[in-house]
Amino acid sequence: MSDHVMSTLLHDLAGRPEPASTIDIAAARRTGKRRLWVRNGSISAAVAAVIALAVILPQTVFSTVPTSTASGRNTSTTSGRNSVTPADSGAANPGRVLTLEQSPTGNVADDMNPFSSTGAGSLLGFNDMIYEPLIQFNDLNPSNPSTPWLAKSYAWSNNGETITFTLQSGVKFTDGEAFNASMAAWEFNLLKKYPDINTQGLPIASATAPNATTLVVNFTTPQYTNLYNIGNTVMVPEGIWSKVGDPGKYADTSPVGTGPYTLDNFSPSDITLKANPGYWQGESHVPELNYPAYSSNTTANQALEDGSLQWAGNFVQNIQQDFLDKSSSNKVWDFGLQTETLIPNLNKAPFNGPDGLAVRQAISDGINREQISDVGEDGQQPPVQGAGSSTGLTLPLDKSYVTSSIAGDTVPPTGNASQAESVLKAAGYTMGSDGYFQKNGQDLAFTVEDPSPYTDFIQDDDLMQQELKAVGIKVTVDGTSVQQWTSDLADGNFDSMMHWGNGGISPYNMYDNWLDTSLYSKTQATGDNEDFQAADPTDAAAAEALLKNYAATPTTDMADQVKDVDGLGAIVAKDLPVIPLFYGVAWFEYNDSQWTGWPSPSNPYAPGEPTGPFNEVVVLHLKPVS
Repeated sequence: MSDHVMSTLLHDLAGRPEPASTIDIAAARRTGKRRLWVRNGSISAAVAAVIALAVILPQTVFSTVPTSTASGRNTSTTSGRNSVTPADSGAANPGRVLTLEQSPTGNVADDMNPFSSTGAGSLLGFNDMIYEPLIQFNDLNPSNPSTPWLAKSYAWSNNGETITFTLQSGVKFTDGEAFNASMAAWEFNLLKKYPDINTQGLPIASATAPNATTLVVNFTTPQYTNLYNIGNTVMVPEGIWSKVGDPGKYADTSPVGTGPYTLDNFSPSDITLKANPGYWQGESHVPELNYPAYSSNTTANQALEDGSLQWAGNFVQNIQQDFLDKSSSNKVWDFGLQTETLIPNLNKAPFNGPDGLAVRQAISDGINREQISDVGEDGQQPPVQGAGSSTGLTLPLDKSYVTSSIAGDTVPPTGNASQAESVLKAAGYTMGSDGYFQKNGQDLAFTVEDPSPYTDFIQDDDLMQQELKAVGIKVTVDGTSVQQWTSDLADGNFDSMMHWGNGGISPYNMYDNWLDTSLYSKTQATGDNEDFQAADPTDAAAAEALLKNYAATPTTDMADQVKDVDGLGAIVAKDLPVIPLFYGVAWFEYNDSQWTGWPSPSNPYAPGEPTGPFNEVVVLHLKPVS
């Protein structure tokens, strides 16, 4: 894609308009940064292969229904089952219940707080079915517009430090409270007051509502590039949330939102949502959504294979044999969105102190990424490799950002044991009689913690353990629950973890999550989980300056953005605050025997993974098969 075309697309999305000019979201375009990646082979060949499997169906047209009804719920405190059977799922209720699953979690707590990473809605992926954002984005196709949601349009002014939204009228929460600009302004001011719910670290100065449909949000710095995080802010009712104190600590057991669904039944192992008959865009054609809390990929994939689970976002080993060949209705469409990494805790040995960088470099050199991709990920997620691969950029998707200054920043895809050993010896480590490097009488050792339900991550960890043992580094694999893993990541209670990167409409979202020190805290960190500043305050400050300039750069100025990305990528390659491993795809497995309207290569209106905010858009496109 040429720089001219890329600049045009960037300008159309969130470019620098004339002061006080208005951009209709329906006419805004996405950047060309997130193109399709499908399993193996070239992009064009992969797309051609998947088109044969994908469903090609028109989008749904919505009507506006400005009425709303209150919601109720049933609650069960029994542990229940960890998987569903056909009698319990949409398989027994064709055209009525859609059973879906974002990823295995095990039992979840009775808490639907949309600001909490450990809440049931976040873990199971149904937050946006209840709590809606201002804007919906499509990360896949630059020719598809952003979708007006609770906001109809937006306008930048004040050199990117002010954004003005024009909101929908007639929208109500399910308890009857009206959604309006005053309430939205209250929420943005709430985000400013309580950093624990400002999970994207938005630098909010103030928010006001000149009238019922006009929301004005002011920032302390320009935020052109941060539209994705601003627009994805979900709205909560002031009448309830203004009375809860710190909203980050509120256990939301009876969620009330503007979304197309309400909570119908809760148990720790199984949650049901029912369609909101007063939904402002018209009642959904899918009457019920069922979210089982599967205990592992294995139990979830069994349900996927037997048809009791119709929509999943899992790693499926031997997917052709164990899923696609089971039924002609079983379909898969995966695409790369981000870079997955090993996150070292830079406050802990052996990753901190004067030897910390040498240890991180030796780990990066010692890992066989091709083996992890081929064996641990079943060849479904490609290894980090090629020019600029150690920068963390998602390649070849972000290839346009790779200049000669960072092209040489690469990783050895199959590992380089001798190079890893040389790095450690230069740092003063010596090989012990037990086969591990030592210093001051201590083995060079660390633990990698990942959720046992994520069977691919655990297999990846086991492979890393073997690969690094050959280098002389002792690795212990700690399989834990999804909830514990999520909590430990936020609290800094870990040695190292594997984790996906933040997807988005440009590399800004990923680098910001990795390097924005304002997101770090010793409890409830929402980014910079490694605490980069602890390892290199000078480079951390340089990264902050680059992020600030990146956010302030009009999206028409591609050359300046490339400079910022190159600077951020060079810092990641040099300091390894995170260690890039492979390119993460958005898992999307589904069965089309009961529902039509799924995203496809010919109709990529949204990513198909069953996670928010995309899954709300997908569900609202679905209709029962005749």
